[in-house]
Amino acid sequence: MRRSSSSTDRALRDEEGSAAVEFITVGLLLLVPIAYLVLALSSIQSASFAVEGAARQASRVFVQADSVGGGEAAAARAIAVTLADYGLDAGDAEISISCRPDPADCLTRRGFVTVSISIVAPLPLFPAVLGTDIPAGVTIDSVSTEQVSRFAGS
Repeated sequence: MRRSSSSTDRALRDEEGSAAVEFITVGLLLLVPIAYLVLALSSIQSASFAVEGAARQASRVFVQADSVGGGEAAAARAIAVTLADYGLDAGDAEISISCRPDPADCLTRRGFVTVSISIVAPLPLFPAVLGTDIPAGVTIDSVSTEQVSRFAGS
């Protein structure tokens, strides 16, 4: 049995304009979450680079210092500058410096200085009014260890 061309034409005319509406609807439903995912992953990656670079630079400047106090000050400056370069506040970071084999003297020749940094990378466009049960960011940690030169202090 053959359909008449008028019923086919009528069916096609009834569908006019719906493709644009469907495209916009599906496009928005897919585009918004994908765009947010890209922004969130970019923020997390940026914070990862910041924390890793800050820990590495802090351990490097610490082992090159002339005194423990000078090393702590240089490490604090390195951390603050590196985190600020990535838009993070050094005051929000948890920083710990440990030394081996003698924890009392961090600049022992051939000793090791370890700098650990932890910070919460904020998620973009995340409203703080949603409550405290939902974390507003992702915790990023980094650890860096450097050896004090065998020629230190000479």
